Amino acid sequence: MSAAGPSATSKVTGDAQVEAAILKLCAQNPEGVGNDMVTGPTGPLAHIDLAARVTALNNLLRSSKVALFKQGTQLLYKAAQPQDNRTKGLSAEELLVYQVIKQAGNTGVWTRDLKVRTNLAQPQVTKMLKALEGKSLIKSVKNVNNPSRKLYMLFELEPSREITGGAWYTDQQLDREFIEVLRETCFKLVERQESPHICLTDIAHFINSKGLARVELREEDILTIMETLIADGRIESIEPADEGEPERYRTAVLAVPHSTPFTAIPCGVCPVMDQCCEGSQISPQTCVYYQTWLDF
Repeated sequence: MSAAGPSATSKVTGDAQVEAAILKLCAQNPEGVGNDMVTGPTGPLAHIDLAARVTALNNLLRSSKVALFKQGTQLLYKAAQPQDNRTKGLSAEELLVYQVIKQAGNTGVWTRDLKVRTNLAQPQVTKMLKALEGKSLIKSVKNVNNPSRKLYMLFELEPSREITGGAWYTDQQLDREFIEVLRETCFKLVERQESPHICLTDIAHFINSKGLARVELREEDILTIMETLIADGRIESIEPADEGEPERYRTAVLAVPHSTPFTAIPCGVCPVMDQCCEGSQISPQTCVYYQTWLDF
């Protein structure tokens, strides 16, 4: 009786050993393992049959134990983190697109950049994006600074303030009504607290504690509002007397008037005043606005 060939069990064990060798190589090179190191004829795994290495590598990719990255023009393999297990079953192209999007973080990545970084054709990129969106692994967001440009990021991430516009935007639109409400609230807080005068931290704490905004406002957000009130001449800042003390605010001692004697007359705001003279087509005698003002 002839000797029996290798059993299915011994083959699985052999595949597992090749996979273990690839995982060990990835662990030894956390920055990534090039394709030549895994499948090359002179790499550290050259003693293993090439077909066995390719099969093991594909198994690791499908099971999300190894992740595929692109650095420059080179493809790299890295040992996947535990949370990457949800990408189990993705194709090599889907994994590549997913990893590039993951690297972009909460700032997102544009489809054109995806095409460059993955070296995939645009139809392929579009197909991979639809597949990943369908599995709720990624999502698309709009950039307030460029609404026509669609960005992609991981499904669970919140877009950065640079993308959403922060507290001042709602559905990618500048929320002017909210900004004006916030301006009036800040002004009333300054007006109400005379001694000691109110500081930025106190204003931010009050607004956040009252839930006036959809998101928690940072002090730099409130500072932006305060600067608009200063520019309007409604409040002014008080430099701290001692080092380490916060800057405080009070209502403006010399408030900027809404109008001056010159701007109160039609000539003061007339866009063609420099062309106005006696006897010309544009003159005080023919000015309907001047006559209306005199009648008033």
